[in-house]
Amino acid sequence: MMRACFDAAIDHLRTRLAPGEVFTAWFQGENSDFVRMNQGKVRQPGSVSQRTLSVDLIRDQRHASGTVGVSGDATVDRQRMDALMETLRAALPHVPDDPFLLYNQSSETTELAGKDALPDAAEVTARVLDRARGLDFVGIYAAGRVYRGFGSSFGQRSWFERASFHLDFSLHLRADKAVKCGYAGETWSDDDFTMRLQTALVDLEVIGRPPKTVEPGTYRVYLAPAAVAEILNVLSWNGFGLKSHRTKQTVFLKMLTGDARLDERVSLVENTKESTGPAFGSAGFLKPPQVELIKDGKYVGCLCSPRSAKEYGVPTNGARDDEMPQALDFAPGDVPAEEATARLDTGIFVNHLHYLNYSDRPAGRITGMTRFATLWVENGRVVAPLNVMRFDETIYRMLGENLLGLTRERDFILDNDTYYQRSTGCAWVPGALVRDMRFTL
Repeated sequence: MMRACFDAAIDHLRTRLAPGEVFTAWFQGENSDFVRMNQGKVRQPGSVSQRTLSVDLIRDQRHASGTVGVSGDATVDRQRMDALMETLRAALPHVPDDPFLLYNQSSETTELAGKDALPDAAEVTARVLDRARGLDFVGIYAAGRVYRGFGSSFGQRSWFERASFHLDFSLHLRADKAVKCGYAGETWSDDDFTMRLQTALVDLEVIGRPPKTVEPGTYRVYLAPAAVAEILNVLSWNGFGLKSHRTKQTVFLKMLTGDARLDERVSLVENTKESTGPAFGSAGFLKPPQVELIKDGKYVGCLCSPRSAKEYGVPTNGARDDEMPQALDFAPGDVPAEEATARLDTGIFVNHLHYLNYSDRPAGRITGMTRFATLWVENGRVVAPLNVMRFDETIYRMLGENLLGLTRERDFILDNDTYYQRSTGCAWVPGALVRDMRFTL
Protein backbone atom coordinates (compact mmCIF):
# COMPACT_ATOMS: atom_id res chain seq x y z
CA MET A 1 0.00 0.00 0.00
CA MET A 2 2.74 2.49 0.97
CA ARG A 3 4.87 1.73 -2.08
CA ALA A 4 1.83 1.93 -4.35
CA CYS A 5 0.92 5.34 -2.92
CA PHE A 6 4.47 6.58 -3.47
CA ASP A 7 4.70 5.31 -7.06
CA ALA A 8 1.27 6.73 -7.94
CA ALA A 9 2.22 10.12 -6.51
CA ILE A 10 5.49 10.35 -8.47
CA ASP A 11 3.76 9.24 -11.67
CA HIS A 12 1.09 11.90 -11.24
CA LEU A 13 3.53 14.71 -10.41
CA ARG A 14 5.43 14.05 -13.63
CA THR A 15 2.26 14.75 -15.61
CA ARG A 16 1.74 18.11 -13.89
CA LEU A 17 5.00 19.80 -14.84
CA ALA A 18 5.08 22.89 -17.05
CA PRO A 19 7.97 23.49 -19.50
CA GLY A 20 11.19 24.38 -17.67
CA GLU A 21 10.05 22.89 -14.36
CA VAL A 22 11.51 19.94 -12.46
CA PHE A 23 10.59 18.48 -9.09
CA THR A 24 11.92 16.36 -6.27
CA ALA A 25 9.62 14.57 -3.82
CA TRP A 26 10.24 13.07 -0.38
CA PHE A 27 7.79 10.46 0.94
CA GLN A 28 7.50 9.54 4.62
CA GLY A 29 5.19 6.96 6.13
CA GLU A 30 4.69 4.55 8.98
CA ASN A 31 2.43 1.79 10.26
CA SER A 32 3.09 1.86 13.98
CA ASP A 33 1.66 0.46 17.20
CA PHE A 34 2.01 2.42 20.43
CA VAL A 35 1.31 1.12 23.93
CA ARG A 36 1.64 3.33 27.01
CA MET A 37 1.93 1.58 30.36
CA ASN A 38 1.73 2.85 33.93
CA GLN A 39 1.77 1.03 37.27
CA GLY A 40 2.23 -2.21 35.42
CA LYS A 41 -0.95 -1.85 33.36
CA VAL A 42 -1.82 -0.83 29.81
CA ARG A 43 -3.20 2.71 29.87
CA GLN A 44 -3.29 3.76 26.21
CA PRO A 45 -2.94 1.40 23.25
CA GLY A 46 -3.22 2.65 19.69
CA SER A 47 -2.05 2.41 16.12
CA VAL A 48 -0.98 5.05 13.61
CA SER A 49 -0.88 4.81 9.83
CA GLN A 50 0.25 7.99 8.13
CA ARG A 51 1.89 9.18 4.91
CA THR A 52 3.13 12.57 3.73
CA LEU A 53 4.64 13.79 0.49
CA SER A 54 6.92 16.85 0.40
CA VAL A 55 7.39 18.36 -3.06
CA ASP A 56 10.05 20.84 -4.16
CA LEU A 57 9.10 22.52 -7.46
CA ILE A 58 12.16 23.97 -9.21
CA ARG A 59 12.73 26.35 -12.10
CA ASP A 60 16.36 27.25 -12.71
CA GLN A 61 17.70 28.29 -9.26
CA ARG A 62 14.31 29.14 -7.79
CA HIS A 63 12.30 26.62 -5.84
CA ALA A 64 9.26 26.40 -3.60
CA SER A 65 8.24 23.48 -1.42
CA GLY A 66 5.19 22.18 0.39
CA THR A 67 3.77 19.04 1.99
CA VAL A 68 0.46 17.18 1.64
CA GLY A 69 -1.00 14.20 3.41
CA VAL A 70 -1.40 11.07 1.32
CA SER A 71 -4.68 9.28 2.00
CA GLY A 72 -4.46 6.28 -0.30
CA ASP A 73 -7.57 7.43 -2.16
CA ALA A 74 -6.20 8.10 -5.65
CA THR A 75 -8.75 10.77 -6.54
CA VAL A 76 -8.28 12.70 -3.31
CA ASP A 77 -4.49 12.45 -3.50
CA ARG A 78 -4.36 13.73 -7.07
CA GLN A 79 -6.53 16.70 -6.13
CA ARG A 80 -4.26 17.52 -3.20
CA MET A 81 -1.13 17.30 -5.35
CA ASP A 82 -2.68 19.41 -8.11
CA ALA A 83 -3.58 22.12 -5.59
CA LEU A 84 -0.07 22.00 -4.10
CA MET A 85 1.59 22.27 -7.52
CA GLU A 86 -0.50 25.32 -8.40
CA THR A 87 0.41 26.97 -5.10
CA LEU A 88 4.11 26.29 -5.58
CA ARG A 89 4.01 27.44 -9.22
CA ALA A 90 2.40 30.71 -8.16
CA ALA A 91 5.13 31.25 -5.56
CA LEU A 92 8.12 30.69 -7.88
CA PRO A 93 8.17 34.19 -9.47
CA HIS A 94 8.29 35.76 -6.02
CA VAL A 95 11.17 33.81 -4.44
CA PRO A 96 14.84 34.73 -4.99
CA ASP A 97 17.41 32.50 -6.62
CA ASP A 98 18.90 30.00 -4.18
CA PRO A 99 22.68 29.94 -4.75
CA PHE A 100 23.10 26.75 -2.71
CA LEU A 101 20.34 24.68 -4.30
CA LEU A 102 21.63 21.21 -5.17
CA TYR A 103 19.63 18.06 -5.90
CA ASN A 104 20.34 14.73 -7.50
CA GLN A 105 19.65 14.67 -11.24
CA SER A 106 20.33 10.97 -11.65
CA SER A 107 17.77 8.41 -12.78
CA GLU A 108 19.18 5.66 -10.55
CA THR A 109 16.79 3.46 -8.59
CA THR A 110 17.41 1.78 -5.23
CA GLU A 111 15.23 -0.33 -2.98
CA LEU A 112 15.58 -1.82 0.49
CA ALA A 113 12.63 -3.62 2.04
CA GLY A 114 13.64 -5.37 5.26
CA LYS A 115 11.72 -8.31 6.67
CA ASP A 116 9.28 -7.79 9.52
CA ALA A 117 10.16 -10.19 12.35
CA LEU A 118 8.27 -8.37 15.12
CA PRO A 119 5.57 -10.14 17.12
CA ASP A 120 2.16 -8.56 17.59
CA ALA A 121 2.23 -5.53 19.90
CA ALA A 122 -0.40 -7.01 22.19
CA GLU A 123 1.70 -10.16 22.53
CA VAL A 124 4.84 -8.18 23.41
CA THR A 125 2.96 -6.06 25.92
CA ALA A 126 1.53 -9.13 27.63
CA ARG A 127 5.01 -10.64 27.96
CA VAL A 128 6.46 -7.42 29.33
CA LEU A 129 3.78 -6.90 31.94
CA ASP A 130 3.88 -10.55 32.97
CA ARG A 131 7.58 -10.19 33.81
CA ALA A 132 6.97 -6.83 35.51
CA ARG A 133 4.10 -8.05 37.68
CA GLY A 134 4.10 -6.37 41.08
CA LEU A 135 6.31 -3.47 39.94
CA ASP A 136 5.44 0.15 39.28
CA PHE A 137 6.37 -0.28 35.64
CA VAL A 138 6.01 2.81 33.44
CA GLY A 139 6.87 2.88 29.74
CA ILE A 140 6.00 3.19 26.10
CA TYR A 141 6.36 0.50 23.46
CA ALA A 142 6.50 1.73 19.86
CA ALA A 143 6.90 -0.67 16.98
CA GLY A 144 6.14 -1.17 13.34
CA ARG A 145 7.27 -0.42 9.84
CA VAL A 146 8.64 2.93 8.66
CA TYR A 147 8.86 4.02 5.02
CA ARG A 148 10.92 6.58 3.12
CA GLY A 149 10.95 7.32 -0.59
CA PHE A 150 12.55 9.80 -2.97
CA GLY A 151 11.39 10.47 -6.50
CA SER A 152 12.11 13.11 -9.10
CA SER A 153 11.21 14.24 -12.60
CA PHE A 154 14.60 12.87 -13.71
CA GLY A 155 13.34 9.32 -13.19
CA GLN A 156 14.98 8.49 -9.87
CA ARG A 157 13.03 6.37 -7.39
CA SER A 158 14.63 5.32 -4.13
CA TRP A 159 12.64 3.29 -1.63
CA PHE A 160 13.23 2.16 1.96
CA GLU A 161 11.08 0.27 4.44
CA ARG A 162 12.03 -1.45 7.66
CA ALA A 163 10.46 -2.69 10.90
CA SER A 164 11.87 -1.85 14.32
CA PHE A 165 10.79 -1.33 17.93
CA HIS A 166 11.80 0.54 21.03
CA LEU A 167 10.67 0.09 24.60
CA ASP A 168 11.46 2.91 27.02
CA PHE A 169 10.57 2.00 30.57
CA SER A 170 11.16 2.99 34.16
CA LEU A 171 10.72 1.18 37.46
CA HIS A 172 9.47 3.71 40.02
CA LEU A 173 10.16 3.35 43.71
CA ARG A 174 8.67 6.52 45.18
CA ALA A 175 8.53 10.24 44.45
CA ASP A 176 11.41 10.99 42.05
CA LYS A 177 13.24 7.72 42.73
CA ALA A 178 13.25 5.55 39.60
CA VAL A 179 15.45 3.43 37.37
CA LYS A 180 15.23 4.05 33.64
CA CYS A 181 16.02 1.51 30.92
CA GLY A 182 15.64 1.04 27.20
CA TYR A 183 15.49 -1.83 24.76
CA ALA A 184 15.41 -1.44 20.97
CA GLY A 185 16.06 -3.44 17.84
CA GLU A 186 14.52 -5.22 14.89
CA THR A 187 13.94 -8.62 16.55
CA TRP A 188 12.28 -8.94 19.94
CA SER A 189 13.93 -11.25 22.50
CA ASP A 190 12.26 -12.14 25.80
CA ASP A 191 15.66 -13.10 27.21
CA ASP A 192 17.20 -9.74 26.35
CA PHE A 193 14.31 -7.85 27.90
CA THR A 194 14.38 -10.04 31.03
CA MET A 195 18.11 -9.40 31.44
CA ARG A 196 17.55 -5.63 31.29
CA LEU A 197 14.66 -5.85 33.71
CA GLN A 198 16.75 -7.85 36.20
CA THR A 199 19.57 -5.30 35.99
CA ALA A 200 17.04 -2.55 36.68
CA LEU A 201 15.72 -4.45 39.70
CA VAL A 202 19.21 -4.56 41.20
CA ASP A 203 19.50 -0.77 40.82
CA LEU A 204 15.97 -0.33 42.20
CA GLU A 205 17.02 -2.04 45.42
CA VAL A 206 20.02 0.27 45.72
CA ILE A 207 18.10 3.52 45.24
CA GLY A 208 15.85 2.49 48.13
CA ARG A 209 18.79 2.96 50.48
CA PRO A 210 19.54 6.31 52.18
CA PRO A 211 21.12 8.58 49.56
CA LYS A 212 24.66 9.85 49.79
CA THR A 213 25.88 13.36 48.95
CA VAL A 214 29.45 13.96 47.87
CA GLU A 215 31.26 17.28 47.74
CA PRO A 216 31.95 19.03 44.43
CA GLY A 217 35.23 17.93 42.94
CA THR A 218 36.74 15.37 40.59
CA TYR A 219 35.77 11.71 40.76
CA ARG A 220 36.49 8.46 39.02
CA VAL A 221 33.37 7.69 36.95
CA TYR A 222 31.78 4.97 34.88
CA LEU A 223 29.48 6.38 32.21
CA ALA A 224 26.98 3.74 31.10
CA PRO A 225 26.16 3.61 27.35
CA ALA A 226 22.98 5.68 27.81
CA ALA A 227 25.03 8.43 29.50
CA VAL A 228 27.65 8.34 26.74
CA ALA A 229 24.84 8.57 24.18
CA GLU A 230 23.59 11.79 25.82
CA ILE A 231 27.07 13.29 25.46
CA LEU A 232 27.26 12.21 21.81
CA ASN A 233 23.86 13.78 21.21
CA VAL A 234 25.18 17.16 22.36
CA LEU A 235 28.32 16.76 20.27
CA SER A 236 26.06 16.22 17.26
CA TRP A 237 24.72 19.78 17.56
CA ASN A 238 26.86 21.46 14.91
CA GLY A 239 29.71 19.13 15.78
CA PHE A 240 30.15 16.84 12.80
CA GLY A 241 28.88 18.99 9.92
CA LEU A 242 31.04 20.54 7.22
CA LYS A 243 29.40 23.95 7.61
CA SER A 244 30.13 24.10 11.34
CA HIS A 245 33.74 23.17 10.63
CA ARG A 246 34.19 25.75 7.87
CA THR A 247 32.57 28.48 9.99
CA LYS A 248 34.58 27.45 13.09
CA GLN A 249 31.44 26.83 15.16
CA THR A 250 32.11 23.16 15.80
CA VAL A 251 32.69 21.81 19.29
CA PHE A 252 35.75 20.09 17.79
CA LEU A 253 37.42 23.42 16.98
CA LYS A 254 40.51 22.66 19.07
CA MET A 255 40.94 19.40 17.16
CA LEU A 256 40.78 21.28 13.85
CA THR A 257 43.44 23.75 14.95
CA GLY A 258 45.66 20.97 16.26
CA ASP A 259 45.49 22.20 19.87
CA ALA A 260 43.83 19.06 21.23
CA ARG A 261 42.86 15.51 20.36
CA LEU A 262 40.88 12.65 21.85
CA ASP A 263 42.19 9.36 23.13
CA GLU A 264 43.40 7.08 20.36
CA ARG A 265 40.76 4.52 21.37
CA VAL A 266 38.00 6.91 20.28
CA SER A 267 36.71 6.31 16.75
CA LEU A 268 33.33 7.51 15.46
CA VAL A 269 31.72 6.55 12.16
CA GLU A 270 28.42 7.41 10.51
CA ASN A 271 27.39 3.82 9.79
CA THR A 272 24.51 4.02 7.32
CA LYS A 273 25.13 0.48 6.08
CA GLU A 274 23.97 -1.11 9.34
CA SER A 275 21.47 1.53 10.39
CA THR A 276 17.69 1.48 10.68
CA GLY A 277 17.32 4.40 8.25
CA PRO A 278 17.43 4.94 4.47
CA ALA A 279 20.67 5.11 2.47
CA PHE A 280 19.49 8.24 0.65
CA GLY A 281 18.49 11.74 1.67
CA SER A 282 15.65 14.10 0.89
CA ALA A 283 17.59 15.61 -2.04
CA GLY A 284 18.03 12.17 -3.60
CA PHE A 285 21.76 11.71 -3.07
CA LEU A 286 22.86 8.26 -1.97
CA LYS A 287 24.77 7.99 1.28
CA PRO A 288 28.04 6.04 1.42
CA PRO A 289 27.96 2.92 3.60
CA GLN A 290 30.22 4.62 6.16
CA VAL A 291 31.72 8.06 6.77
CA GLU A 292 34.67 8.23 9.16
CA LEU A 293 34.34 11.23 11.46
CA ILE A 294 36.96 10.63 14.16
CA LYS A 295 39.61 7.95 13.80
CA ASP A 296 42.06 7.00 16.54
CA GLY A 297 41.24 10.21 18.37
CA LYS A 298 41.77 12.52 15.38
CA TYR A 299 39.26 14.39 13.25
CA VAL A 300 39.19 12.89 9.74
CA GLY A 301 35.89 13.80 8.07
CA CYS A 302 32.53 15.58 8.11
CA LEU A 303 28.93 15.04 7.20
CA CYS A 304 28.21 17.19 4.17
CA SER A 305 24.69 18.14 3.10
CA PRO A 306 23.92 19.04 -0.53
CA ARG A 307 23.67 22.72 0.43
CA SER A 308 27.07 22.73 2.10
CA ALA A 309 28.49 20.84 -0.85
CA LYS A 310 27.27 23.56 -3.22
CA GLU A 311 28.43 26.37 -0.95
CA TYR A 312 31.94 25.02 -0.43
CA GLY A 313 32.47 23.24 -3.72
CA VAL A 314 32.94 19.71 -2.37
CA PRO A 315 31.06 16.42 -2.95
CA THR A 316 28.07 15.71 -0.75
CA ASN A 317 27.77 12.51 1.25
CA GLY A 318 23.99 12.79 1.47
CA ALA A 319 23.76 14.22 4.98
CA ARG A 320 20.65 16.04 6.16
CA ASP A 321 20.54 19.83 6.01
CA ASP A 322 21.35 20.02 9.74
CA GLU A 323 24.30 17.64 9.15
CA MET A 324 23.56 15.65 12.30
CA PRO A 325 24.54 11.97 12.46
CA GLN A 326 21.74 9.48 12.02
CA ALA A 327 23.70 6.28 12.64
CA LEU A 328 26.61 7.13 14.93
CA ASP A 329 28.88 4.15 15.56
CA PHE A 330 31.25 4.55 18.53
CA ALA A 331 33.91 1.83 18.33
CA PRO A 332 34.03 -0.58 21.30
CA GLY A 333 36.96 -1.01 23.65
CA ASP A 334 38.29 -4.00 25.55
CA VAL A 335 36.72 -3.63 29.02
CA PRO A 336 34.16 -6.39 29.70
CA ALA A 337 30.91 -4.68 30.67
CA GLU A 338 30.44 -7.05 33.61
CA GLU A 339 33.75 -5.77 35.04
CA ALA A 340 32.84 -2.08 34.82
CA THR A 341 31.89 -1.72 38.50
CA ALA A 342 34.98 -3.60 39.68
CA ARG A 343 37.28 -1.52 37.49
CA LEU A 344 35.60 1.67 38.67
CA ASP A 345 36.76 0.63 42.16
CA THR A 346 35.68 3.72 44.10
CA GLY A 347 33.69 6.44 42.38
CA ILE A 348 30.43 7.26 40.64
CA PHE A 349 28.39 4.93 38.42
CA VAL A 350 26.35 7.17 36.09
CA ASN A 351 23.46 5.44 34.36
CA HIS A 352 21.85 8.50 32.75
CA LEU A 353 22.47 12.18 32.13
CA HIS A 354 20.04 14.93 31.08
CA TYR A 355 19.72 18.70 30.56
CA LEU A 356 23.03 18.67 28.70
CA ASN A 357 24.31 21.76 26.92
CA TYR A 358 27.51 23.52 26.02
CA SER A 359 29.09 25.65 28.74
CA ASP A 360 31.98 26.66 26.43
CA ARG A 361 31.58 25.32 22.90
CA PRO A 362 34.94 26.47 21.45
CA ALA A 363 36.69 24.77 24.37
CA GLY A 364 34.62 21.61 23.97
CA ARG A 365 33.08 22.01 27.42
CA ILE A 366 29.72 20.40 28.31
CA THR A 367 27.54 20.67 31.39
CA GLY A 368 24.59 18.57 32.52
CA MET A 369 22.86 16.74 35.36
CA THR A 370 22.86 13.16 36.56
CA ARG A 371 19.54 11.35 36.49
CA PHE A 372 17.98 7.99 37.37
CA ALA A 373 20.06 5.72 39.59
CA THR A 374 23.40 7.47 39.90
CA LEU A 375 25.28 5.25 42.34
CA TRP A 376 28.24 5.52 44.71
CA VAL A 377 30.71 2.62 44.43
CA GLU A 378 33.36 1.65 46.98
CA ASN A 379 35.99 -0.99 46.34
CA GLY A 380 34.06 -2.26 43.33
CA ARG A 381 30.76 -2.58 45.21
CA VAL A 382 27.66 -0.42 44.88
CA VAL A 383 26.82 0.95 48.32
CA ALA A 384 24.37 3.86 47.97
CA PRO A 385 22.46 6.09 45.57
CA LEU A 386 23.78 9.60 45.02
CA ASN A 387 21.74 12.75 45.10
CA VAL A 388 21.51 14.69 41.84
CA MET A 389 24.80 16.23 40.70
CA ARG A 390 25.93 18.62 37.97
CA PHE A 391 29.03 17.97 35.90
CA ASP A 392 31.03 20.46 33.84
CA GLU A 393 33.78 18.92 31.77
CA THR A 394 35.52 19.05 28.41
CA ILE A 395 35.38 16.28 25.86
CA TYR A 396 39.18 16.43 25.68
CA ARG A 397 39.35 15.26 29.29
CA MET A 398 36.39 12.84 29.30
CA LEU A 399 37.20 11.20 25.96
CA GLY A 400 40.84 12.24 25.88
CA GLU A 401 43.48 12.43 28.58
CA ASN A 402 41.23 11.02 31.33
CA LEU A 403 39.67 8.13 29.41
CA LEU A 404 40.58 4.87 31.12
CA GLY A 405 38.73 2.48 28.84
CA LEU A 406 35.65 1.65 26.78
CA THR A 407 33.48 -1.41 27.18
CA ARG A 408 33.70 -4.30 24.78
CA GLU A 409 29.91 -4.61 24.69
CA ARG A 410 27.80 -1.80 23.29
CA ASP A 411 24.15 -0.82 23.52
CA PHE A 412 22.11 -0.34 20.36
CA ILE A 413 20.12 2.84 20.96
CA LEU A 414 17.22 3.69 18.69
CA ASP A 415 16.09 7.31 18.69
CA ASN A 416 12.82 7.30 20.63
CA ASP A 417 11.46 10.51 19.09
CA THR A 418 7.82 10.02 18.05
CA TYR A 419 6.66 13.64 18.12
CA TYR A 420 5.56 13.87 14.47
CA GLN A 421 6.57 10.39 13.38
CA ARG A 422 8.89 7.63 14.50
CA SER A 423 12.53 8.50 13.96
CA THR A 424 14.91 6.18 12.08
CA GLY A 425 18.02 7.48 13.87
CA CYS A 426 20.16 5.06 15.85
CA ALA A 427 23.57 4.65 17.53
CA TRP A 428 25.94 1.99 18.82
CA VAL A 429 27.51 3.11 22.09
CA PRO A 430 29.95 1.59 24.63
CA GLY A 431 30.30 2.54 28.27
CA ALA A 432 33.31 4.61 29.35
CA LEU A 433 35.57 4.60 32.42
CA VAL A 434 36.85 8.10 33.16
CA ARG A 435 39.13 9.45 35.85
CA ASP A 436 38.89 12.90 37.44
CA MET A 437 35.53 13.90 35.99
CA ARG A 438 34.59 17.31 37.35
CA PHE A 439 31.35 17.80 39.31
CA THR A 440 30.45 21.35 40.29
CA LEU A 441 27.52 20.72 42.67
